[in-house]
Amino acid sequence: MSSVVVVGTQWGDEGKGKIVDLLTRYADFVVRFQGGNNAGHTLVVEGKKFVFHIIPSGILYEEKKCMIGNGVIIDPRVLLEEIDGLREQGLPVTPERLMISKRAHLIMPYHSRLDQAKEAALAKNDKIGTTGRGIGPCYIDKVGRTGIKAGDLLDDSLFREKLASAVDEKNFLLTRKYNAPAVVFEEIYEQFQEYRGKLAPFLGNVSVELDKARKNDKNILFEGAQGTQLDIDHGTYPFVTSSNTIAGNACNGSGFGPAHIDAVVGILKAYTTRVGAGPFPTELFDETGERLQEKGHEFGATTGRRRRCGWLDGVVAGDAARLNGLTGLAITKLDVLSGFESLKVATSYELDGRIIEAMPSNINEAAAVKPVYESLQGWKDDIDHVREFDELPVQAKDYIKYIEDMTGVQTDMVSVGPDRAETLLLRNPFETKRN
Repeated sequence: MSSVVVVGTQWGDEGKGKIVDLLTRYADFVVRFQGGNNAGHTLVVEGKKFVFHIIPSGILYEEKKCMIGNGVIIDPRVLLEEIDGLREQGLPVTPERLMISKRAHLIMPYHSRLDQAKEAALAKNDKIGTTGRGIGPCYIDKVGRTGIKAGDLLDDSLFREKLASAVDEKNFLLTRKYNAPAVVFEEIYEQFQEYRGKLAPFLGNVSVELDKARKNDKNILFEGAQGTQLDIDHGTYPFVTSSNTIAGNACNGSGFGPAHIDAVVGILKAYTTRVGAGPFPTELFDETGERLQEKGHEFGATTGRRRRCGWLDGVVAGDAARLNGLTGLAITKLDVLSGFESLKVATSYELDGRIIEAMPSNINEAAAVKPVYESLQGWKDDIDHVREFDELPVQAKDYIKYIEDMTGVQTDMVSVGPDRAETLLLRNPFETKRN
């Protein structure tokens, strides 16, 4: 039995979905442990594109069991649309294949309304770049102990009581503070009665099931969303998501003991991207940045927004190695760098004459740092046809070795194209044990 956590090392959009898909073939259970439908995993399998927002991408494997843990917040409408969409593509999602934690909190219609109203009310320079899907307001209610959990759908009197209280409070904010239309209790109640009938068979105790799986020597894969620098505690706050994105939350967000985690794989894009506002030290505003954006098809899977692009940030990579306790790297989109005569990597930052080797916690300092670069030789030939590591150009192998030396973490996988088959597996993390 092995348990492996997959996390993003940058600001999300590193290509986690593809790596999770590859590793799922070695897993028995695949678990989503945080975030909501503000995250998206895009997979290309035999030329067919799949986009997942809530359901673990392991659902593509019919023999695997997928779990949505208590750390995830769920918009029932989006989840049911995803289930219906997969069914239409010939992939039926049944309770035997998917379990949803009763402890997972629900995104209610008033959460997205508040999210959008609050963002719209902010001055241009203060906007977070939220997706407007209600993620932040839902987590606020969870921490404020007023949230509605998936399991509450099974207790009608409790659900009505919680909903009535929430509607009163949210309507005060919507109408008085934001001058927005009120939500209607009966409309939400009737809508969620329909959701209850459809979701009830999927609800269960994810923690108990995972413990049974561990004791039965099953392989478990924990699928993270977003990236390390979007962590609510350790990221570029306040330009972050509303949950903990680092590997430690795989345990808290699923009810799985930390002593049972065997490996942590960090997904590292060969360059750096970011969606939305916030500091981005290596961002490029020139033709090189445009070239990375166009060649890498850098548009958000959830929002469709253009991603900001820049050179690889070694400071961000080092933060990720430390915060997540990485045991391996999966380097993605290496093929996008083909054709560049030279490549740059930020090895540190400079601020007011000082050298900084970690992302500052002060947001003003994080926005003011200047990257200190080292240059490496690029390679000319396309590499999407490569299927063995030794077939890579020597400069590409040198680039990978440079990343390993910089982070102190070995490479488990290298992605050389978007398709499932375009991935080099150097070391299987399910066969890796911590010392």
